[in-house]
Amino acid sequence: MKILILKVQTIGDTLLITPLIRNFKEYYSDSIIDVMVNEGTEHMLTLNANINQVIEYKRESYRSLSKLQRLSKNIQLLKKIRRAQYDLVIDLDEGDRGAFITLVSGAKTKVGSSTISSQFLRSAYTHLLPKRGNRHTVEINLDSLKLLNIPIIDKQVEIFWSQGDDEFVAKKLSGVKQFIHIHPFSKGWFKDVNIQTTAQIIDYCEQELDIRAVITAAPIQRELDKLDNILKLCQSKPINLGGRFTLKQIAALNSKSKLFIGVDTAIMHISAANNVPTLAFFGPTAPDTWGPWENDLEQADYHRNGGLQVNGKHRVFSDVRTCLPCNNDGCDNNQVSDCLMGLNIDVIKKNINEMIV
Repeated sequence: MKILILKVQTIGDTLLITPLIRNFKEYYSDSIIDVMVNEGTEHMLTLNANINQVIEYKRESYRSLSKLQRLSKNIQLLKKIRRAQYDLVIDLDEGDRGAFITLVSGAKTKVGSSTISSQFLRSAYTHLLPKRGNRHTVEINLDSLKLLNIPIIDKQVEIFWSQGDDEFVAKKLSGVKQFIHIHPFSKGWFKDVNIQTTAQIIDYCEQELDIRAVITAAPIQRELDKLDNILKLCQSKPINLGGRFTLKQIAALNSKSKLFIGVDTAIMHISAANNVPTLAFFGPTAPDTWGPWENDLEQADYHRNGGLQVNGKHRVFSDVRTCLPCNNDGCDNNQVSDCLMGLNIDVIKKNINEMIV
């Protein structure tokens, strides 16, 4: 059985398909599973023994090419997929690109979204997935198993890294006995809390709890600039590792932490996959869809009413507003979310204190 899974989305999206991959491998033990993802997200799947090949869709790299060059690259990709002779294609995207790739694949069994606008492309699927609804992404990703009458063995989100990654982290944290991992940024700034709150959280960990705060950030200048502004507000001296780690190294670092504090971002999903207690701040995005998945309970028991929510070892804290979740890029789409600007620091401190016990 040759299987191709399409998930050309974000880093977090990519990580959350690992339970699906694991279940396919459990059911079809001799299967060859390939996965197509966006370039830059492949690190969520590499070193996973259940996967034969991770195919990168080089969307960003192709942007600099001429239309003719892009067309040529896409044709090469389609030919590669056609030649692979997949038996089963699972398209987890909801766009025309994935539908067209599925159509061209020539697979006998093709599973995809019922919401594809083009009737022609939608008819390419042999099995149509149900509507997503207000469910967690992990559960949504497992719909194809139910559709194909494949039993769900477990729902564990998992990530893998190398011994070299562990050794790199050990050198950087030499002498640090315990720490709290803080990653205060998301690719979308509208998910960030204000820098004053972040500085207060860092100082609380360092000064009142006497636990080192280790800060990570992507090697992106705007994140590093924002981190500099946060550190200027801090009275303490946390361990600043912003921009110095790969995603795999951050995963390795996170696995050794006592607690993770952050926003709705890929690193939050990595932390949950590592079974590290995770305190996540949510604003415009929906916790019931994107909250930290609880591997031990194999569920994400979140709602959309805001406030504090507890799901096993993980917690989500949101403001209570009738407008949430709005799924906008900030208020009036201005990249700043008022609901994340005034989170109660005393409530945050109380939860940090409870979660490190």
